[in-house]
Amino acid sequence: MDRTDRLITPVLIGGCAIILISFAIRASFGLFQIPIAEEFGWLRAEFSMAIAIQNLAWGIGQPIFGAIAEKVGDRKAIALGVALYVIGLVVSAYAITPGQHQFLEILVGFGIAGTGFGVILAMVARAASDENRSLTLGIATAAGSAGQVVGPPIAEALLGAFPWQTVFLIFAGIIFASLLFLPLLKAPEKPETPELEETLGQILGKAFRDPSFTLIFIGFFSCGYQLAFITAHFPAFITEYCGPIAPGGVLHTMGVTTTSALGAIAIALIGLANIAGTLLAAYLGKTYSKKNLLALIYMGRTVAAATFILLPITPTTVIIFSVVMGSLWLATVPLTSGLVGYIYGLRYMGTLYGIVFFSHQLGSFVGVWLGGFMYDLYGNYTVVWWVGVGVGALSAIVHLPIKEIPLGKRAPQAA
Repeated sequence: MDRTDRLITPVLIGGCAIILISFAIRASFGLFQIPIAEEFGWLRAEFSMAIAIQNLAWGIGQPIFGAIAEKVGDRKAIALGVALYVIGLVVSAYAITPGQHQFLEILVGFGIAGTGFGVILAMVARAASDENRSLTLGIATAAGSAGQVVGPPIAEALLGAFPWQTVFLIFAGIIFASLLFLPLLKAPEKPETPELEETLGQILGKAFRDPSFTLIFIGFFSCGYQLAFITAHFPAFITEYCGPIAPGGVLHTMGVTTTSALGAIAIALIGLANIAGTLLAAYLGKTYSKKNLLALIYMGRTVAAATFILLPITPTTVIIFSVVMGSLWLATVPLTSGLVGYIYGLRYMGTLYGIVFFSHQLGSFVGVWLGGFMYDLYGNYTVVWWVGVGVGALSAIVHLPIKEIPLGKRAPQAA
């Protein structure tokens, strides 16, 4: 299929549907932490390690699935991701030890890699015109946020009606159903650019020698750290540390009567606010410097996290923080992926973005694991929050010196 000037294409629709389903389930894992730990008497760190391993496997799998997609086709790579996702969830429903859960989360992580941003954003970018590319990347990213809106409340409702094992099996069926959208993902033609004359190895060599690629890699670490920590631990954090829901208050009249329900609502609010934030970031990325926008986003996250932990933690501050953080949540993804595609070309964007995304998932691993470890050690998450503030500030700084110029247009000594 040729690239088109249309904004909405079958590739974009199918890609958004698969990302939405994949991320709806991924965003719900934090809600399983307390039920599973209570049933088996596990330490908080043991289930946290399983989710941390999932995030690390996702990061390792992302460049692998990007390369698979570029070698044998996007749809085959996505189908493989769906298969691994389903197997991981089904077998995890019967796991009874921390080691079993931790091992099986490798399959789930690889499944997320095959159904997530790396493969699908590269498809969307290749199918879009130059004018629409930034916005289409934002729309696809926002679909992940939409999944985060619907996933946690659905998981909370299902956990209220079924054992957590049954919910895992239901989720496996939902992921399997995402295969229905594969026919929409007809692979676009490869872009006709000089980069087609270069091999993957040559492009990787140029990227690895470019200091800007290293800075993008380092900068994405804090994004993963903050997002994964909040996704995995925020519901439990709210349940244990938030003040009571006031009878007769706004939340109470809306049916939010427990801090457990507030935790699910907070994750959903983050996703809802992020739909607007991601689309706005992608729109601004058409006109303004992507690296500068990324620096502003990371600084905004840093200020929001520091303010939240310094203030008394109440239902009101939870709601405000969720909306503010949500508006900055995945806004980094269309800008980062767009920056990679702009500087290094679209031909191997899936693999290159997958490598950068590995840094994101290293941060995810650290954020999830450190959250559980520090909770078991100190009985609170304070240290983990402040580490997140620090790495967020670092990411804001390292984006500033990035050379936002395509490699082929740079002076030889700068390449």
